[in-house]
Amino acid sequence: MVRNPIVKEGYTYIAILGLVTIITALNLGAPWAIIPGILTAFVTFFFRNPKRNFPDDDNLILSPADGKVMGIAEVYDDQFLNDKGLKVTIFLSVFDVHVNRSPVRGEIKFQQYTCGRFKPAYKESAACENERHAIGLENEKMRVLVTQIAGILARRIVSWVTLGTVLKQGERYGLIKFGSCTELIVPPTVEILVKKGDRVIGGKTVIGRVMEE
Repeated sequence: MVRNPIVKEGYTYIAILGLVTIITALNLGAPWAIIPGILTAFVTFFFRNPKRNFPDDDNLILSPADGKVMGIAEVYDDQFLNDKGLKVTIFLSVFDVHVNRSPVRGEIKFQQYTCGRFKPAYKESAACENERHAIGLENEKMRVLVTQIAGILARRIVSWVTLGTVLKQGERYGLIKFGSCTELIVPPTVEILVKKGDRVIGGKTVIGRVMEE
């Protein structure tokens, strides 16, 4: 869906910082332009959009984000699954790729955006209080719920999909800017293959596998 090496949402930030770097260098000299130059490079790095090859298997659930697994818990989801499930929480630092990818093939049957507060994304309460965007995906095998949760900067969630969109497994569907968290809730019939503390890669790391009946 989004194939550019830098997501377009980063263009404005990069252009402004690049212009500040040039103006600073021309008026104050190159040494003074080092800091805005570093910021320009970092923001360009932050908005990177790497191309990845990923498994295409309806029995596998892929990570929806790059980051660190902060927790795995049994929950009851009353938004989409309306049943018990397993929740995997992934924290994204500012050094991680912030593009989100679909963990499974499926149609978006549920979508909800919620305004929120400004707590750091690694706080447990951020999932309930911060800005967030949830999508529910359904295919022949299962339903899964993926929630993007913003960090201390508000209104930083970008969605490239709408209700009814059909996503391929691993397909890019959104972005969270400048520090965030992603939650994935899967049915209890899924065997979780990661543990707390693991590093995961969006669209590449296998989070879980549908257990044989």
